Amino acid sequence: MNWRVRPEMAVWEFACIASCFLFLSTHTASAIPAFADQTGVQCNACHVGGFGPQLTPLGRQFKLEGYTMRAGDSFTVPFSAMAVVSYLRTNADQAAPPAPHYAVNDNATIDQISLFAAGGIGDHFGGFSQFTYDGVGRSVAWDNLDLRAVDHVTIGDSDVLIGASLNNAPGVQDIWNTVPAWGFPYTDSDLAPAPTAGTILSGALAQTTLGMSAYAWWNNSIYTEVGLYWTPTHGFLRAMGADPDDGAGRISGAAPYFRLAYQKDYGDENFQLGVFGLFPNLYPGGDRSTGMSDHYADMGFDGTYQFVGTGENIYEVQAIFTHEHQSLDASYALGLANAHNTLNDFRLDGSYYWHNEIGGSIQYFNTWGSADGLLYGDSATASPNSSGVLLQIDGTPFGNEPSSLGPRFNLRVGVQYRIYAKFDGGTTNYDGLGHNASDNNTLRIFAWLAL
Repeated sequence: MNWRVRPEMAVWEFACIASCFLFLSTHTASAIPAFADQTGVQCNACHVGGFGPQLTPLGRQFKLEGYTMRAGDSFTVPFSAMAVVSYLRTNADQAAPPAPHYAVNDNATIDQISLFAAGGIGDHFGGFSQFTYDGVGRSVAWDNLDLRAVDHVTIGDSDVLIGASLNNAPGVQDIWNTVPAWGFPYTDSDLAPAPTAGTILSGALAQTTLGMSAYAWWNNSIYTEVGLYWTPTHGFLRAMGADPDDGAGRISGAAPYFRLAYQKDYGDENFQLGVFGLFPNLYPGGDRSTGMSDHYADMGFDGTYQFVGTGENIYEVQAIFTHEHQSLDASYALGLANAHNTLNDFRLDGSYYWHNEIGGSIQYFNTWGSADGLLYGDSATASPNSSGVLLQIDGTPFGNEPSSLGPRFNLRVGVQYRIYAKFDGGTTNYDGLGHNASDNNTLRIFAWLAL
């Protein structure tokens, strides 16, 4: 299926996003604050562990309602900021040349500094926009965007929340922390070594697309969503600090997206089961010379179990499996890949938080698929297979009570350790140059500040 989008859409893109930014930032007829001020509750009401982005049932409802819930009508500042800094050490010095201004190992860095405009307008409109300074790449670009319009209707005897989301990455609009856009580890660093292979849904189209989706939330239990994603013009993306040719490529026409999930609450606990799919046709590197595109079909399922209780002990288990089928007509014609490939990705993680202050998490991750000597040429086995475990402990001292620096101030500090059992197709000598998967084991100490 090849949905067409006219070039004139660029005018609408600029006008729509600019007007939404302006609306979020300057409209003063109603309260348009940063979310903590707007709702009048502490971070632990909406976030597991007292810090984002893991959502509690209240946090999910707040997002579904278009970020419109508020306490009172007084105006509060609609801007927020955050910064992430970290120290990284890998098990062995990295073979690839380091990013400019960094060593082959033992690096301290500013990972990112972000500015948000966020809030709700009346009962039907809200959202957030984020611009980020990338401390590793030393550049500024738009980051996550989610602008919504919502309403409640009655269909039969059912209360249905309906909404529309304009966003810039498949999954950014999702309310569960399984999809890659919001999945564990929630914060990472571009300095950390990462496997080559990843599904399109794992972030390959983030910040290089725009999408419009419509969703319905039936009786606070069943979630349905359909949408389309397209690639904006080069001019628009350059203005946003992004370049689609650096990622998976430009979308031919528009890419359909769907999401279906069921959530059930049982007092202190809740669970969710869902399925999803994304079906983009892509010009690799923006190259249209073959007259063909690469066809991807990403489909999968996910699940979440969460025990919130009184907040003294919080448990959460999450899982997601994605299967990707690739018909790489354009890449094959260009000599970049086999004609057909498959790629699979599985993630299973669990978290525990004590009093929403001190927590520990563990994740098992596994990516595997068909061998391709052209697509995975840096692997000695021509394989995309990578697997391992990620461990994290962290503390959030101000998630329950305001700090002396004010109710907006929040901080998370933590330690991560990523262990690779397999990296880019191998356990030992995975690249043919004598490097082992364990060489990429990474210790990361981070601090994550929000204001």
